Amino acid sequence: MTTYTMFKFLSRKFQSNDKAPPPDVQSAFASFAGKNRPSMDASQILRFLIEFQGEKDATMADAERLIEILRRDRIHQSPTARPIISIDEFQEYLFSVGLNPPILSQVYDDMTCPLSHYYVYTGHNSYLTGNQLSSDSSSAPIRKSLESGVRVVELDMWPNSSKDNIDIVHGRTLTSPVKLVNCLNSIKENAFCASSYPVIITLEDHLTPDLQAKVAEMIMHTFGNTLFYPESERLEEYPSPHILKERILISTKPPEEDLESNNSKDKKKAEKNAIEKDKECSKDISDYKNDDDQYEDYFNGDDQNLLQNAAPEYKQIITITAGKPKSGLLSSLEVNPNTVRRLSLSELQLEKAAESYGTNIILFTQRNILRIYPKGTRFTSSNYNPFIGWMHGAQMVAFNMQGYGKSLWLMQGFFRSNGGCGYVKKPNFLLTGSEKIFNPKAKLPVKKKLTVKVFMGDGWKEDFSKTHFDNFSPPDFYTRVGIAGVPDDNKMQKTRVIDDDWIPVWNEEFIFYLRVPELALLRIEVHEHDISGKSDFGGQTCLRVAELRTGIRAVPLYDKKGVKYNNVRLLMRFLLE
Repeated sequence: MTTYTMFKFLSRKFQSNDKAPPPDVQSAFASFAGKNRPSMDASQILRFLIEFQGEKDATMADAERLIEILRRDRIHQSPTARPIISIDEFQEYLFSVGLNPPILSQVYDDMTCPLSHYYVYTGHNSYLTGNQLSSDSSSAPIRKSLESGVRVVELDMWPNSSKDNIDIVHGRTLTSPVKLVNCLNSIKENAFCASSYPVIITLEDHLTPDLQAKVAEMIMHTFGNTLFYPESERLEEYPSPHILKERILISTKPPEEDLESNNSKDKKKAEKNAIEKDKECSKDISDYKNDDDQYEDYFNGDDQNLLQNAAPEYKQIITITAGKPKSGLLSSLEVNPNTVRRLSLSELQLEKAAESYGTNIILFTQRNILRIYPKGTRFTSSNYNPFIGWMHGAQMVAFNMQGYGKSLWLMQGFFRSNGGCGYVKKPNFLLTGSEKIFNPKAKLPVKKKLTVKVFMGDGWKEDFSKTHFDNFSPPDFYTRVGIAGVPDDNKMQKTRVIDDDWIPVWNEEFIFYLRVPELALLRIEVHEHDISGKSDFGGQTCLRVAELRTGIRAVPLYDKKGVKYNNVRLLMRFLLE
């Protein structure tokens, strides 16, 4: 019983008893335990795991271990008692995130293909603590992103005030700088805490050759043998994530390319035009000047003198050679069979390019790497729809990891898959073929039917204060369930509102017809209904449909920043056919 006080003198009492297992759970228990039987033994549990949960590789040892875990806390348990579980223990197992998660925390993709065959968890301006204009630069966000599984860290390098060292800062803004060495040390200390697969450092370079040489020296000194770079000047094919385990790679423009791109008398005018074109999303995408940061990518100095004194040791450490369109986007998307490279486009440039050159982009990304970055007007560190990049094969869809919101929830959910290692293999239809190329805009047939049932939720009472949602009564929860993916797969539905209950029971089913299930994410959000019309947030998660474990599963929920709650979870059933 929970008591709420209104107006300092009126008390309201609400029942808060544990709920009985949902009818589907009771039915499943009866089916495998036998009609009117109060318990299940190991052989019956094994049948349930294989036939109902779809765990074809389950063994008798798995079933026996499950019973042992569930019986561990029993009081006065006889050591000779038959190993069985009751329906309440069966429910306990089903509703346990640790014992019965919706996806497995293990790497299941083939990790021996070239880097270009994988989506990579990619950060943008990884050193910023907040907005893009006035927040502090720090090594702390780098550590945090690596701990969460991010594999691509971006650093903007500028000369410090005395021009004798290197600062990491969002140039031409009010953001404060942090020393490059601090950022490198943070990467070194945290690179492989969440994943053993390679970390890629993308460098935005605004340095003179002498400082470039200093950067090369600092990087080699900091990372030592962990640093990977090719013996030849250009790679014919990227190594695999498996080969590059626990290695660090550098990606940036070679000095000559950077300087040539700035050899113009009208650099400032070109920069201004680029920004205007980005805002207007000009139809003539081929005329875009593609700057990795429209506000910063130009040089002050004598280009010819700098070209003559370019630092060879800096160029040597670059593994993923970056570039940008100079004579039109279409020519930049040409595939060279003898070498590989990285191309960067803003989110708006990608949108416009996809309208005319969608198949060219996909062909390019079969061997080469495409990086997408937020448009320059996202001052608050907001993000964009990652699926536009993903469905065109873009490996590095760069996000502001401090820009919390629904777009980042999609990114976080996508990269929780494949064991959270930061690399997810692209679907085969984006990796092969030159004649019949995948067309995201085509009307595609339905491939899969996903049935989702939301049984109940629990854990808010442990993770939230009694009055967090309402001062005078328990919360009124409802759940939104839907799909994020290619446009024709996008859909959201919601349950009814359950009034005044910390343990809401919905028992509602939803069906989704999927055309590209390989890219689809199941979106789940819980909200607390408010009569004012603005619902309160109660948790969220996103799960890759391709990795969903069928059957009845315990689904953990996360807060707005993507941190998992200690107790909040939903009991759901998934069927993919």
